[in-house]
Amino acid sequence: MRIARFVVDSEPMYGVVEGEEGSEEVAVISGDPFFAGVHPTGVRHKLADVRLVAPIIPRSKLVGIGRNYAAHVEEMGNETPAAPLMFFKPNTAVIGPNEPMVLPSFSDEVSYEAELCVVIGRICKDVPVERVDEVIFGYTCGNDLTARDAQRTDNQWARAKGFDGSAPLGPWIETELDPENLAIRGWLDGELKQDGNTSQMIWGVRELVAYASQAFTLLPGDVIMTGTPAGVGTIEPGQRFEVEIEGIGRLANIAR
Repeated sequence: MRIARFVVDSEPMYGVVEGEEGSEEVAVISGDPFFAGVHPTGVRHKLADVRLVAPIIPRSKLVGIGRNYAAHVEEMGNETPAAPLMFFKPNTAVIGPNEPMVLPSFSDEVSYEAELCVVIGRICKDVPVERVDEVIFGYTCGNDLTARDAQRTDNQWARAKGFDGSAPLGPWIETELDPENLAIRGWLDGELKQDGNTSQMIWGVRELVAYASQAFTLLPGDVIMTGTPAGVGTIEPGQRFEVEIEGIGRLANIAR
């Protein structure tokens, strides 16, 4: 099931995206699916007639995972961490599909990072690996924009990864997906730059959710960004970056 958040006139609402590519429709649902379930209202819109926005604005937090693909660790000249390397992004970092990525004035070196993102569906703490599937609402595409120069100088990553607009998410949340063997690609102005697979993760989705839940109570709508494959590079104003994940779709944004 593809759960989208969208705007027709002014107020965002949720719906289920149905149909084949090019002829999709959005079936409007009542309320918030994270708390009220999925209840169709009978109202439908053509997908082409609505404006998709970020499928979730986390009420609490985005948890980022750094250095989770060996080839990316190598290309950056880093060492593989002994345990998942976690950081936070504020919810003000989130933007949706086709919204502009405003590059921060303090950086001259912003990188794109295509990532599979996990959306939490229920409050949870200390979740065993074998029960992680019970707390996941679904999955979406993400772009973990990173100010590399600030990352090198600040000795911590809050500014480098948490600036406004540094977490594009979308186009929707896919609720029925096995995350263990998905192609994940990143395209810069139509040129393939990242070409990986979630099977290449050092720590898989279930391990990451379990690990994060040991430290933080996870709430409905929290997002875990699971790391990026090799091929990262800088993005300049006017360039378009697209994240494509098998079984979900494409997320596109233009930098400015």
